[in-house]
Amino acid sequence: MKLTRIAACAVLAAAALSLAACATSAAPAPTASSIGGDVIAPVTMAADDLQGATVDLLVGQVLNITTGDLAVDSYTGQVADAEVATFVEGRTDGSAEFNPGVEAVGAGTTDVTMTNSDGGIQPLRFTVVVTEK
Repeated sequence: MKLTRIAACAVLAAAALSLAACATSAAPAPTASSIGGDVIAPVTMAADDLQGATVDLLVGQVLNITTGDLAVDSYTGQVADAEVATFVEGRTDGSAEFNPGVEAVGAGTTDVTMTNSDGGIQPLRFTVVVTEK
């Protein structure tokens, strides 16, 4: 009888510890204020619409460039003034595709040229105007 009570107590203690481990709370999702400010939605444009365009961005904002039927990693880009904006190459990571883009890093105006490795496609030239938030 005494051995049965000890075994029952051991089972109850193990169950209590298991439930306590499940009761831990998850960390809250980061908010805009916890990651350093307001979240700015990206501007999305098709590569076909960029030729000769002027794109207005805020510092910290990203121009997301959709490539249509062309591979996201087939474009390279040059930004005339890296203190105003930087080019972000597109890539494929497993089943996820990430479009190429331009990230606004400082106030000013710069020219961007994108070329496609598939050839036969004229370079895309457009202007990015970046202003402070």
